[in-house]
Amino acid sequence: MTWGCQSDGRVMTGVEGRVCGGSVTLGHMIDVQPDMLLPDAFDEGLLQLLHGHPAGLSEYALLQALAERFPDSLFAEPGVLRDPLQLFRVHFLLFHQLYQLADQLGDDGLTLQIHALNIQVQPRASGTEALQVDDPLRRYYLDWAQWRTTNRDDVEQLIDSFWRRRAPVSAPEVDAALAVLGLEPGADAVACRRQYRRMLSVHHPDRGGSTARAQEINQAMLILQRYYGKS
Repeated sequence: MTWGCQSDGRVMTGVEGRVCGGSVTLGHMIDVQPDMLLPDAFDEGLLQLLHGHPAGLSEYALLQALAERFPDSLFAEPGVLRDPLQLFRVHFLLFHQLYQLADQLGDDGLTLQIHALNIQVQPRASGTEALQVDDPLRRYYLDWAQWRTTNRDDVEQLIDSFWRRRAPVSAPEVDAALAVLGLEPGADAVACRRQYRRMLSVHHPDRGGSTARAQEINQAMLILQRYYGKS
């Protein structure tokens, strides 16, 4: 795959990035910016995909759709969804663009729900035009320095802290988690555990599956465990 090259000849290691017309990889992240990594007309393509799925897409489904739509992009890089660090970089890049897109959609009277289990364009509720909520996730993903400075050890710590986290679970989160497992609303805890084990045995990276898909399944089960009570 042919990508860009920086004028000073620096060569970095990791996921390949599109920078200035030659071959460059991403390991030392200094000076790398989002537009260097994204294909042409990415925002337009992203918005078309979201509008084409009015019920929303999970992050995993969106990553797959982006890989298909932009076959020469980072999203289609072989193995990118299996390596935790490379997956983090693609995930962060996508969410960085999603939060920027959310700001743009606000001018059109729309809002963008951004959640790993469901990313969805929605009409903005009336009376919320002037409401500004401080969203720590938005601040995190719009801080591009987080992408450039996060290393493999940091990613492992992020994953560990995520699985230790506990928070209230909303009904839409439960429904989205059940959908990830292919279950209908109202499925009980026993059915969830059975389906979780079955799906993880198929999609586990050690058996040739995708790290992104396995993490999506794990995240869905974590939400359901918090909802039903871990047992």
